[in-house]
Amino acid sequence: MEAGLYVTGTPIGNLGDMTARGIETLKEASLIIAEDTRQTRKLLTYFNISTHCISCHKFNEAQRCEEIITRIHNGEAVAMVTDSGMPCISDPGARIVAACRAAGVLITSAPGPTALTTALALSGFGGHGFLFAGFLPRKSGARRRILEQCSSLPVATVFYESPYRLLKLIEEIGTVIGMERPLFVARELTKKFEELVSGTAPDIRRHFGERTVKGECVVIIAPVN
Repeated sequence: MEAGLYVTGTPIGNLGDMTARGIETLKEASLIIAEDTRQTRKLLTYFNISTHCISCHKFNEAQRCEEIITRIHNGEAVAMVTDSGMPCISDPGARIVAACRAAGVLITSAPGPTALTTALALSGFGGHGFLFAGFLPRKSGARRRILEQCSSLPVATVFYESPYRLLKLIEEIGTVIGMERPLFVARELTKKFEELVSGTAPDIRRHFGERTVKGECVVIIAPVN
């Protein structure tokens, strides 16, 4: 492999979604930098990949930049992965990519699935574009201000949300945007207990009831007609 940074997608749940090119990239790379090495080792073990793996997460990403660039200048191919999906999509990696671009080294990708595009395709809301807002702030006031800004968009709005705050977000959407706006929630995408729910905010609240919600969620607000 040519020396450079290889931004590599990994499955968002089902390991069968790992691409052949992604497997080849991880096998042939000199080094893998991973958001959580414990999580990535499960993937590496499954595909019998023995490439050395080190951590690169939001707490040490800035410190890793110089090391990664030095390794690439010395002829190494460095593959970057996160726990699931594509790096830099509400996950670490953007700072590494920016530093490598500033250093003038090769940057390329072995792309893979993302929860963002998977959920959007399943929602039926994405035919005319979309806005991806990632994870909303934890403070209620900041969350509501963003929801207000999204309330009249002519395209779908996509959020990631923790299962612990999902129902709170649904309630906030109903209050700020309206109880009749169509919504779509995707939970545990591609996994055994995948759950796809569509309806208004009250519909979705009734669906989940009082049970404990588990797994990362994607929430999509339908565009204004």
